[in-house]
Amino acid sequence: MKAGIHPAYNEVNVVCACGHTFRTRTTNKTDIRVEICSNCHPFFTGKQKLIDTAGRVDKFERKYKTQRAEKAASLASK
Repeated sequence: MKAGIHPAYNEVNVVCACGHTFRTRTTNKTDIRVEICSNCHPFFTGKQKLIDTAGRVDKFERKYKTQRAEKAASLASK
């Protein structure tokens, strides 16, 4: 590899809006500020909320309610 052509690989602090901080390495020279991290992201914390917009979940449930009932009845009769 050629000497002197690669950027400097610096250690920087990553600061989340929730207050969590950690160190990482990057070519960036200043601290990195993020809005969401693995400490506060719903996927990693398990506190995920399902947001029902315009009753879509209810509409889905009504649409397939009869099919589910028929399937359950056929399984119960066996």
